[in-house]
Amino acid sequence: MSDTQPTPNAQRHSGDYDPHASSLRGEVDPGVMEELLAVRGSIDNIDATLVYLLAERFKATQRVGHLKAEHALPPGDPGREAAQIARLRRLAEDAQLDPAFAEKFLNFIISEVIRHHQAISASRAGDGADPLT
Repeated sequence: MSDTQPTPNAQRHSGDYDPHASSLRGEVDPGVMEELLAVRGSIDNIDATLVYLLAERFKATQRVGHLKAEHALPPGDPGREAAQIARLRRLAEDAQLDPAFAEKFLNFIISEVIRHHQAISASRAGDGADPLT
């Protein structure tokens, strides 16, 4: 499969998404447009992969949340979070990605994970139904 086409799963779940949609049609040279669409196709594939990777990450953090709730552990772990942020900043530098952006992105994920862990703990303390799984 060409890297300009979304993966079969991405196509199946993309609804009315048009990978060739652009407000630039007719305003740029057709050759430039073709190259732009090819690069955008790769970006679309990367975005789909990111979504699936985030879903897998959140499945794993849900398991952590259940363990924490079962053993009355706090939803957050500031030492682990600080170590992860430092690690991702180094990885970002190595990958030539802005470390500040990587930190903001990870902080957003961490805040969502903690929110999920809090909900899991609350549901365990309440009626036992987990609203986030």
